[in-house]
Amino acid sequence: MDVQQLAEYRYRAVREVLGGSPIGEVAARYGTSRQTLHSWRRRFEQEGMPGLLDRSRRPRNSPTRLSAEVEAEICELRRLHPRWGARRISHELAARGLESAPSRATVHRVLSRNGLVRTQEQQHPRKYRRWQREAPMHLWQMDLVGGVPLADGRECKMVTGIDDHSRFVVIASVVAVPSARAVCSAFTAAMRRYGVPFEVLTDNGKQFTGRHTRPQPVEVLFERICRENGITQRLTKPRSPTTTGKIERFHRTLREEFLDHVAPFESLAAAQEAIDGWVHAYNHQRPHQALSMATPVSLFRPHAAVHGGDLHPEQTVAEPELAIDVVEPPILPPQGTAIEFGVRVPPSGEITLVTGRQRVGIHQALAGRTLTVWANHRSVHFLLDGHLVTTVPSRLRPEDLA
Repeated sequence: MDVQQLAEYRYRAVREVLGGSPIGEVAARYGTSRQTLHSWRRRFEQEGMPGLLDRSRRPRNSPTRLSAEVEAEICELRRLHPRWGARRISHELAARGLESAPSRATVHRVLSRNGLVRTQEQQHPRKYRRWQREAPMHLWQMDLVGGVPLADGRECKMVTGIDDHSRFVVIASVVAVPSARAVCSAFTAAMRRYGVPFEVLTDNGKQFTGRHTRPQPVEVLFERICRENGITQRLTKPRSPTTTGKIERFHRTLREEFLDHVAPFESLAAAQEAIDGWVHAYNHQRPHQALSMATPVSLFRPHAAVHGGDLHPEQTVAEPELAIDVVEPPILPPQGTAIEFGVRVPPSGEITLVTGRQRVGIHQALAGRTLTVWANHRSVHFLLDGHLVTTVPSRLRPEDLA
C-alpha cells in the first residue's frame, strides 16, 4: 500500500466516525485501535488530508546528543592511542575539563559507528576467581620477563615486582643473567627503598625456591632472605600462571606499550634508564582500570615515611631510601678465590660438600681421618697431611663458596 492509498484508507475510517458510527466498531473493522483512530481524527480535523500521512518519529531536538566536535575528539584519541578503550577515552575527556564528558557506553557507540572497534571473540571463555590484598605492602608479586634487546645482539631479562593492592611497580631491574643473586639484589634494593612486605608471591622458578631440587629440597638464597627478613613466601601451584595474574598482566602491558616499540639499547645502563622512565609514568601518570582509573601511586604507601610525612600522589616515592634493616645476600668471594677447610671422612667414605649439589667418594680406609679440602669454582682437592688424595671437578657455585 503506497502513501496515497494509506491516506485514503485512513480517511474512510475517519469519515465513518465523523458520520456517527461507533468508534470501537470502526476500529475493529479497519484493524486498528481506538486510540489510533482518535489520533487520525484529531490530525484530520487540524490538518486535513496531510495529517493522515505517516510522520517521522525522530524528536524535534536532542539536547543530550553528542556534538560533532566531541565525537571527532573521541575518534582522534582512538587513532592516536589504538590501545585505549572506551573507558580510558571517557576518563581522558573528563580530565580535560569537558562540561559533560560522555559515558563509556556513549564513547563505545561512537567508536563502533566510526568503524574503530574490532569485535573480539574468545574461543574458550574461562571464569577466574579474582582476589586482592586489602592494603599496600601486604603482598608483592615477583617474576622474570625477557625481551629487553641490546645493540650487541643479546636479549636481557628483567626482575619485576608489583604491589598486589595498588599495582605499584616496586621492582623493574634489567639483568644480564637472571641468576639467583641478581634476583635477590633487585629484591633487597626494593626493600631498602619501600620497606619489607609481609608476603611475597612467586612461581616455582629455581631463582625463587629450591623445594623441587633433586635428590632432596634445599634452601636457595631468595628463600633465605625471605626467612631472615620475616617475609612469608608463597608459591604458585605448578602450571598456574593466573595466580600471579597481576604481574603477568603488567608484563603484557610492558611489552605492548614499550618493549615492542623500542630499538635495541646501547648498553644495560641505557636499557635500565629507559625502563625506569616508563615505569615512573606507569606508577604516577597512567590510570589503571582495575583501580577505578586511579593511578597506582595514589594507593601505594611504603612501610616507612618518606621525608617524615605521608606520601601524596604527585610525589616520587622511588627517590629516598628508607631507614630499615634488610638482611642482604652474603658477599661473594672474587672469581677464582679458593677456600680451605677440614672435613672428617665418615664410615661410608662419602663426603657431602653441598647438599644436593656435590658429593665426593673417599676410600673407606680413610674413615675417621681428617682431610684438608681446598676448593674453588674450578676444582676441589682433598689432602691428607699435605699429600694429595684426590681431585674432582668443582660443582660449587659462588654462593656456595661464600
